[in-house]
Amino acid sequence: MLMPTAILAAIGLISGLGLAIAARVFAVEVDPRQEEINDGLPGANCGACGFAGCADFSAALIEGKVGPADCPVSDQATRQLLGEILGVAVGESARKVALIMCQGGLSVAHKEGRYNGQASCASADLIGGGEKLCSYGCLGLADCQEVCAFGAIEMTEEGIARVIPSRCTACGKCVAACPKHLISLVPTDAEIHVLCNNTDKGAAARKACDVSCLGCKKCEKSFDEDPRIVVHNYLAKVDYRKPPTDQAVVEVCPTGALTVRLFDHQDQEQRPL
Repeated sequence: MLMPTAILAAIGLISGLGLAIAARVFAVEVDPRQEEINDGLPGANCGACGFAGCADFSAALIEGKVGPADCPVSDQATRQLLGEILGVAVGESARKVALIMCQGGLSVAHKEGRYNGQASCASADLIGGGEKLCSYGCLGLADCQEVCAFGAIEMTEEGIARVIPSRCTACGKCVAACPKHLISLVPTDAEIHVLCNNTDKGAAARKACDVSCLGCKKCEKSFDEDPRIVVHNYLAKVDYRKPPTDQAVVEVCPTGALTVRLFDHQDQEQRPL
């Protein structure tokens, strides 16, 4: 009786010693800064940085594969903290926010049919592009809202999506989810925007939506030199590298597609002027 017990004890002892030796031999050293970086990160685990979660991102930070600014969810204070931990300089970067490039709600966008399928923008887009006459506009079935982990998108009574800037982290999930490619990440200090995605010629665009861009170039021509709004394929686009600052330019737009949006974080909405 004692012999089997002794044998089992010896096997357990040898196995334990073997595991202890293996643990030392194959141990992976963890940089002591990683825990500090993990504590400093937002902890959203949203994957917007391209990694599975914040832990993987922190490891890549230490390895020098990414920089503090590559976490789109972090604010400037967090990036500065990460820079201090890593001993690297972090420059100022403009905060961005998601913006829905469409204001074609129920009262202004005309319909050409009725969609009775699955309540999904992606599905509706596959079936004739949705029920609106404008094939470029917001479908209003909330795919962008569904993927937002921060509750930063709501659906309005007009049947289109709206971003709540104070909650938006510019992670980009909504950008990828929109089948109409209507959502862009823009600097929060930009005030003037073209909220239209329609590249049809003027008459067709106006027939589809009362607030569509006509590609008339009046906004572009309002700049004597160095235009900050450029028309391409009958659609005006703001150059967000040097966005216009004179709000008077919106007055030349005949439809209201060119408009002012102030990202007021206290009001928690994209607020028209």
